[in-house]
Amino acid sequence: MASPHETVHWPTEIRYKSAEKALEVDFDDGECFHFPAELLRVESPSAEVMGHGEGKTIIAGRRHVGIMEIEPVGNYAVRIRFDDMHDTGIYSWSYLRYLGDGQQEIWATYLAALEEKGLSRDP
Repeated sequence: MASPHETVHWPTEIRYKSAEKALEVDFDDGECFHFPAELLRVESPSAEVMGHGEGKTIIAGRRHVGIMEIEPVGNYAVRIRFDDMHDTGIYSWSYLRYLGDGQQEIWATYLAALEEKGLSRDP
């Protein structure tokens, strides 16, 4: 899995599928990733989720979260505004690629952390 901090591949198209509550991102090497909004929300690169030095926070209850807005940030990222009002994560192209390449492992780790803490994906 590539580093979440080094841009190697750039997106060529970004689409929000509102009915599916999913973001699709095509990259310049032909890879296309389908990101459920829930995954993007619980793996937000924000300080709220990634922690303020104390380690990552497990965000529960976001099974039905949707995306309200996707805003470009320079030429290197997008800010995603979720309908639970979270909007502080800036998703760089390298971070989206990192999530795409490792999606199955990242999701499994998240589900295991929820179970370990007795939390649920449901609100």
